Amino acid sequence: MELKFDKIGNVLKITVEGRLVAACSEEFKETISGWLAENRYLLFDLSQMNHIDSSGLGALVYVLQKANSQDGTVKLACLQARPRIVFDITKVYRIFEIYDSVDAALASFHNSSK
Repeated sequence: MELKFDKIGNVLKITVEGRLVAACSEEFKETISGWLAENRYLLFDLSQMNHIDSSGLGALVYVLQKANSQDGTVKLACLQARPRIVFDITKVYRIFEIYDSVDAALASFHNSSK
């Protein structure tokens, strides 16, 4: 897994590349928690994430809960077909705002802050 960070206005876009799995889920939680200290609005671009397991899913849920507890927001964009299966089976898609494109997700931040 590799993470790339890009600040777009008041939103921190985090591109997740590769696999978000048990081997890297703790590192993922620690890294994102550090960024959450200074960024309330997180957008995960998942266009480059080709696999997620239950630990990776748990890490995303952890980040969502942590952001919510700090009056932050987490949104997902570009969820690919294989990882989407895990979201569908576990029904976790119900707790995330998931957008088809980064642009649509970014627009939703601006619409919800008005």
